[in-house]
Amino acid sequence: MTINTTTVGGVATIEIARPQKKNALTLAMYDAMTDALEAAVADEAVRAVLIVGQPGIFTAGNDLEDFMQRPPTGEESPVFRFMHALAACDKPVVAAVTGAAVGIGTTMLLHCDLVYLSEDARLAVPFVSLGLVPEFASSLLLPQLMGRAKAAEKLLLGDPLTAAEAADFGIATAVLPAAEVLAHARRMAERFNSLPPGAVRDTKRLMRAGSKDGILRAMRAEAAVFAERLRSPEAKEAFEAFFARRKPDFSKF
Repeated sequence: MTINTTTVGGVATIEIARPQKKNALTLAMYDAMTDALEAAVADEAVRAVLIVGQPGIFTAGNDLEDFMQRPPTGEESPVFRFMHALAACDKPVVAAVTGAAVGIGTTMLLHCDLVYLSEDARLAVPFVSLGLVPEFASSLLLPQLMGRAKAAEKLLLGDPLTAAEAADFGIATAVLPAAEVLAHARRMAERFNSLPPGAVRDTKRLMRAGSKDGILRAMRAEAAVFAERLRSPEAKEAFEAFFARRKPDFSKF
């Protein structure tokens, strides 16, 4: 299995468990995470969701070979189903991140409620370098959190965020030593067992009410452009260079 799911003590854990591929996400893994989120929402015994990776790697983002075999074409594509399930989850979502979180590994954190990073965590959104555009409403949310100029540095140039930057900009809740991240995140998730679940859900809903429509519009707009960019000559060159392990040449565009 590449996605492990367990429910213990009121916490539904979704573990990305493909370390031999740097936790790169396949379409089947997106489907499994979507199913797990929907099951957690439906289970009255679940008070919080915990998303974790492996020690030293949260996720390298999409498995590009798998991704290009069935690129997303609409909202029923596995990756977009996962995005909508996470954005719509009415229960608290806690993330424990050590090491690299690339692409959707970073953008999914924008939709979690509590995010705990290791000191060595590195977040990156290198969409432009692949000839693509941001997704998961990151083109909206990162400028809101970071300001336009710093967001441009990350989204246009692809410069990574350190854990300290992520905390300073409000992307992360706290930064901890790597060995403490998972246990701390689990303790925070378990705290929801002693809180009234209806009040928690209503508070989360109210906190997000003002941005919900904008997020959905941004996700749809990004998805449309993303699908176009996947068919572009620039993306073709970027992906061919990736698989050939060479530097892409965009000078002809």
